Amino acid sequence: MSSLATVVPGLVTATDNPVADFSDTPWWLSLVKAVLLFVFLLVNTLIVIWFERRVIGRMQQRPGPNRTGPFGLLQTLADGVKLALKEDVTPKAADKLMFILAPVIAGAMAFVSFAIIPLSNDVHMFGHRTPLQLTDTPVAVLLVLAVAGVGVYGILLAGWSSGSTYPLLGGLRSSAQVISYEIAMGLALVAVFLYAGSMSTSQIVYAQKSLWYVIPAFFSFFVYLITMVGETNRLPFDLAEGEGELTGGFHTEYSSLKFAMFFLGEYVNMFTVSALATTLFLGGWQAPPFIAMIGGGFFNGGWWGLLWFVVKLWSFMFFFVWLRGSLPRVRYDQFMRLGWKVLIPTTLLWVVAVAFIRASQLGFLGDSKISFAGREIPRSTLLVTSLIAVAVLGAAWAWDARQARKDADVTQVPEEIDPFAGGHPVPPLPGQRLVEPVPSLTGASIRSMTTDTTHQEESRG
Repeated sequence: MSSLATVVPGLVTATDNPVADFSDTPWWLSLVKAVLLFVFLLVNTLIVIWFERRVIGRMQQRPGPNRTGPFGLLQTLADGVKLALKEDVTPKAADKLMFILAPVIAGAMAFVSFAIIPLSNDVHMFGHRTPLQLTDTPVAVLLVLAVAGVGVYGILLAGWSSGSTYPLLGGLRSSAQVISYEIAMGLALVAVFLYAGSMSTSQIVYAQKSLWYVIPAFFSFFVYLITMVGETNRLPFDLAEGEGELTGGFHTEYSSLKFAMFFLGEYVNMFTVSALATTLFLGGWQAPPFIAMIGGGFFNGGWWGLLWFVVKLWSFMFFFVWLRGSLPRVRYDQFMRLGWKVLIPTTLLWVVAVAFIRASQLGFLGDSKISFAGREIPRSTLLVTSLIAVAVLGAAWAWDARQARKDADVTQVPEEIDPFAGGHPVPPLPGQRLVEPVPSLTGASIRSMTTDTTHQEESRG
């Protein structure tokens, strides 16, 4: 353990048991924390909807909501009241039980995953010292993935039970989308498990005491950013509800509070995946290093931890809003190709590389070390890192050479084209000229057609 911490600070050996101690947490205090967590998510959802509309409004040079309440802060609440007062319509062809159950599943499952997220370490509440976390298990991160898999049933049931074509297509799209990107997301998290030695969220945060995993597991962080957008059906990956193709997608037939449940579930899921990214890659509730050193760690933990957690959480929420205001929706085939042909294979290779790096750091590939900048680094770690770097550079060179051959093999664009050669009008490319159309009728034929037309009109009187 000491050698590992010396080689790479922050990569400490951990056990599967959670660090969070709930021994001084009575059942009623757990209930209070559950209610506070529910209120925390609801309030943040109300704020982020207003925040999203205001930020995108600024991006598009318009004010956004600014009438209802100060700075338009009550606009989201007014929209919620409007949804509640709308008529609740159930299609005649719908499976009524599943039609009602779908939004309940989608809305409820969004809250469950947040139970294992540590908002801070131990705090004093009502005379008890308790972690600012509802619960934790040795496999807490797997619980989040499992709940996300159950939550997609709400979308599937909504699409199937509506008895309509567009919702069914949206449900099918969502099933393929979630299956594809949950594989890549799970593989991205494996690197974090290898570094932390645990799947407990409190243990993972504790293991990042000296080094946040966004640095050693940078590629996993990049893949997770992509997959969390796909998991939450947000632009540019909101293909399950693409308005231009499926009108409203899986919730086309929903109205009133049932639609509000889907709306709420989407935004709470955004907070859940952002909180998981904060926990696994950005040190969770821990303060930034330059602040954590102030006052012997006075600002690193307790109720201060909640502040740092919320700041990191909202940085991801801004990332969601920024994507929505900047990028267009991708094609569905492009989206699936990215998941199956790019993210999953490269993440598999990354997991293998991380496994070798960790094995070398733990001494499984030899104990020989060299001194560098006052630290002892295993020779096997340098060897494995060098081999990985060479492999990456070789793959990049091969890819570049392949693209160069493709560009060289491209046929030369003709200077003149006939826009009607293929039977359909084709616009010219930049630098091309259109072939001038040749009249197919001669002057004599035109005169004869004119004479025939005149005789026909005279015969009609």
